Amino acid sequence: MRRILAAMLALIPVLTAAQGSRENYIKRYNQLASRLGPSGMGIETLLDDWGRDFPDDTLMLGARFNYYFNKSSRDTVIVSAEKRHLGNAPIITLKDSLGRDVSYFEEKNYDDSLFALALNSIDRLIAMDPQALDWRLSRTAALTAYEKGSPDMALSSLRALVDYNYKESPSWKYPGLGKVDNEVFKAFMQDYCAAFWKLGTPSSQEAFKSLSDLMLSYNPSDAVFMDNLGSWYLVCAKNHKKALKIYGKVLKAHPDDLTAIRNCILISRRERNTKMEMKYLPMLEKYTQDENEKAQARMRLTALAGGA
Repeated sequence: MRRILAAMLALIPVLTAAQGSRENYIKRYNQLASRLGPSGMGIETLLDDWGRDFPDDTLMLGARFNYYFNKSSRDTVIVSAEKRHLGNAPIITLKDSLGRDVSYFEEKNYDDSLFALALNSIDRLIAMDPQALDWRLSRTAALTAYEKGSPDMALSSLRALVDYNYKESPSWKYPGLGKVDNEVFKAFMQDYCAAFWKLGTPSSQEAFKSLSDLMLSYNPSDAVFMDNLGSWYLVCAKNHKKALKIYGKVLKAHPDDLTAIRNCILISRRERNTKMEMKYLPMLEKYTQDENEKAQARMRLTALAGGA
């Protein structure tokens, strides 16, 4: 699940051959896309011919979405003194004339008109098959890439999807998956929360909180989204008291939740609260599967007990 966004944004499908005259279009498309990529030379002409003969063909519309989305993107290089840009490490770091680090980051920009054509194709797909969850998520993945650090449209799309999921209870379809139950749906939403968090901008962090809040409104005791809120209050709002309250609720129901345990230890250290740290270190030693972390927790606890 964790790599779902990257998988979606590759957007290079292998179409399944069907009966009738569509088969030739599908075969030719797969051959071109496998050799040249989804926006390679000759694909637009093929898609135009395919669309003229089969204007409502879902495979054609999917291929057209892929074509325009990939065609709209351009690689650019951003120069910055920062160590990370939109959550990414630099492709290279050099020194300027004063010996200071200068970082170079790769970034994709998108042509507005071509991107709009991509959305038009996928919107038609969603209208034709509202329960195809893969296309809904692919649309949001494209919006996330397009908006970068200000994912307003992506968030709006996800909030509408969440409401639709819990109010209408659709029978979702997703290639390669069996039943898309609530646990699977929550995992998809957490992937987007993680993507927003990684971007590291004020706008993306607010999107992270907004989506987490909405998921909690439908799943009030879900530890993952509660942990999300705890992290937001800890890192963004810098409200240790609120974060601790949330983590306390998580640990009451899930005493082995390592995210909550580790962040409670982090807060105790920032506040120089030895008593609090000694409360959570045994929990970390008990539940972590990392032997190094277990040993460090034990040594830290011994050191604190000796100095108490």
